[in-house]
Amino acid sequence: MPFRYSAPPWWRQAVFYQIYLRSFADGNGDGVGDLAGLRARLPYLKGLGVDALWVTPWYTSPMADGGYDICDHRAIDPLFGTTEEAESLLAEVHDAGLRVILDLVPNHCSKQHPWFRQAVSEGPGSPSRDRFWFRPGKGPDGSRPPNDWPSQFGGPAWTRLTEADGTPGPWYLHLFSHHQPDLNWNHPDIRADFAHTVRFWLERGADGFRVDAAPFPVKNPSLPDIAPHASPTQLPYRDQRQVHEIYRALRALTDSYPGSHFLIGEVNLPTTAQRARYVRTDELHCTFNFPYLASSWEAHKLRQIITDSLPADKDTPAQAAWVLSNHDTVRHLTRYGRDDSSFHMDGTFVDGPLDTNYRTGFARARAAILLTLALPGPAFLFQGEELGLPEVEDLPRAAVHDLAGKQPNTPAQGRDGCRVPLPWSEDTPPFGFTTNGTAWLPQPSSWHGLTAQRQEADPASMLRLYRAALAWRSCHMPSLPTTLRWLDLGTDVLAFARGAFLCLVNFGAHPIPLPRETQVHLTSSPLKERRLPQDASAWLTRSGYPAPPSLSHDGTKSS
Repeated sequence: MPFRYSAPPWWRQAVFYQIYLRSFADGNGDGVGDLAGLRARLPYLKGLGVDALWVTPWYTSPMADGGYDICDHRAIDPLFGTTEEAESLLAEVHDAGLRVILDLVPNHCSKQHPWFRQAVSEGPGSPSRDRFWFRPGKGPDGSRPPNDWPSQFGGPAWTRLTEADGTPGPWYLHLFSHHQPDLNWNHPDIRADFAHTVRFWLERGADGFRVDAAPFPVKNPSLPDIAPHASPTQLPYRDQRQVHEIYRALRALTDSYPGSHFLIGEVNLPTTAQRARYVRTDELHCTFNFPYLASSWEAHKLRQIITDSLPADKDTPAQAAWVLSNHDTVRHLTRYGRDDSSFHMDGTFVDGPLDTNYRTGFARARAAILLTLALPGPAFLFQGEELGLPEVEDLPRAAVHDLAGKQPNTPAQGRDGCRVPLPWSEDTPPFGFTTNGTAWLPQPSSWHGLTAQRQEADPASMLRLYRAALAWRSCHMPSLPTTLRWLDLGTDVLAFARGAFLCLVNFGAHPIPLPRETQVHLTSSPLKERRLPQDASAWLTRSGYPAPPSLSHDGTKSS
């Protein structure tokens, strides 16, 4: 039988760029990012060198939780444009040689969703309430929640309904905000509607989906209280065995359409074994690597996370996509400049503003992107990280939209500190983001040096480093082995080889010499006499490996 070569799927080494639509680019001048703005900036994304886009929810929504409270998965919110514009965008992205994945939110909807409004209006005993988790309260007057489950936003995961006649009614479950009632996946309408949504967007050209809060849709149907001292691996509202039926059905549905589609889950669970169960040949292709995102800037911790994350052999599907920031986390440039450079994924947000050494954070962020892009498997970038944007920690309270900023014991900006609109051009806000003079979140005036326009002209800028790294990766890394061989260059150095390619990151306080008989292709900071400084990384190849002439002398190369 003749040998048949099977090319790896397009996503296996792809770099995705996350579009938080409200903050990317405004095309109609209302101060809010939209589809028109995204379409106008496609040349920028193509020039950056990414392979695919992840667009966060653009669906009809009251925007109580940044669009993750959805009224209709199959309609575009007027804030962003129209379904016709979305279809045009999908076509234009494909014409540019890129792909698009969209958000799916299976756990909950908006309390303004027609189903929930129907459930409220039709009253007690209505079959429409079976699509949700309505339960009577505890106590003689039902004034206490049905169980002790917590909301991810703080407080109980239950809100009591007031009936149409003004009397107190049952409670409804919401593992997130009270604006987002949880859907009951035991109801056939939920499964049918979810499948309808998947078909709708696949037929319009979507290349896959990111599944929001993937472990949460299935609950223990008896809704028990959490056992005293319960293990975080055994919670009745998360990671229930039956949840995998949802993703097997999703995989079967996407596989039934022509082409290669990609499914990635937001799976933030305590153990590697739990996370791995979502990545099987008949389920999701990948999950986000949250331990990597949340890690402090320490060589031994990152090495252990990378080792744990890599598949055991080349035939095993990629288990986790490398990611440094997203729309829910403190931007990594800011975190890396703090004494505690880790991020806590348990729903708490760092109290800010904290003391941050931005020079240190900037150097580490440059080093981190070369480390990230050197690893085998898909990677995700969050918009603005290529510009070196820091977290905005001094937003006026009146300007904050995020629900998390309104919760007790959280910083006033909530997650809006990483969602501030991008600076494109000019020397004063709104920096080319919008034409009307006011962005929906205020931008720091200090960002005048971080605009994409200004960084275009600076060969040592963060933007130019990202472009050079993405170009080299695209040209050379697909042919590299997907297995790592760790190199022992000291406890303060993280170093590995993929065939003839080497990546070094210096976490120590002193410069280190580069290995002999290697050729330097890219560094995050300038070298001096072939020595890699503190908080810097380098891409090398052993002598004899062909160098890409156009990239071998970047502005960050050795002096």
